[in-house]
Amino acid sequence: MKSWEQAAVPSGKGPGYTVTVRGLVVFASIGVTAEEREKKQRVRVSVEAVAGPAAAAAMRPGEDRRRIINYDRIVAAVRQIAGSGHIDLCEGFAERVCAACLRNPRVERVRVWVEKLDVYPDAEGVGAVLELSRPL
Repeated sequence: MKSWEQAAVPSGKGPGYTVTVRGLVVFASIGVTAEEREKKQRVRVSVEAVAGPAAAAAMRPGEDRRRIINYDRIVAAVRQIAGSGHIDLCEGFAERVCAACLRNPRVERVRVWVEKLDVYPDAEGVGAVLELSRPL
């Protein structure tokens, strides 16, 4: 099982609600070498956006689309970030995705995986995982 395929672990602090985007592959200008600056490369992004316990208890989204954390918006944000110009590090890409997710008041915590897929022929990917929480 790949690290980004592992399910979010409930905190045990009440109701939970997590929205995931797993293995979204985009082309991005990312990296510090001259070659990476000249050519876009495949980048795999995975996201877990976790609602806070109070929001999760209040939401119980069921079939009401007005009460969800919308994964379409997360995908759109990742695609926009990928197309917005050069980013030096996977960590910087992940930080931008985290910030986009945390703009949604329902999201309390977000974990983002960013992996460059074509750096080493004998590795599935290399990158970084960043987890940020909304300030208290």
